[in-house]
Amino acid sequence: MCLFRYDDDPEPEEPVPAGLLHVPVRPGTTEVVLRVFRTPLGERTAVGFTRPELLATALGPEQPWIRLSEPALRALTSPLGACRLTIDPTLTAPAVTRLPADTAGVAARAL
Repeated sequence: MCLFRYDDDPEPEEPVPAGLLHVPVRPGTTEVVLRVFRTPLGERTAVGFTRPELLATALGPEQPWIRLSEPALRALTSPLGACRLTIDPTLTAPAVTRLPADTAGVAARAL
């Protein structure tokens, strides 16, 4: 713990500008579409990475991305209900996929 407080030191809970971020986008479209994620509690969140290596580690090397500033990312995602911004997440889960029609009945009968 630091014994001295300086005026330029932010409080731990204060948001600090993140600068330019590497933001994942959805592949396979003719336009760039930002990916919006969910927190473990289900809240929508925008995600940005400070380095492309961190993005590749979390989402895979094939994940396309663009560079956006933090204010631009917040402005684009807040109308979508993603008011939270997560920087450099380390844990991500794969997208949920539906079971094929023939195995869905088998899985339901097993329960």
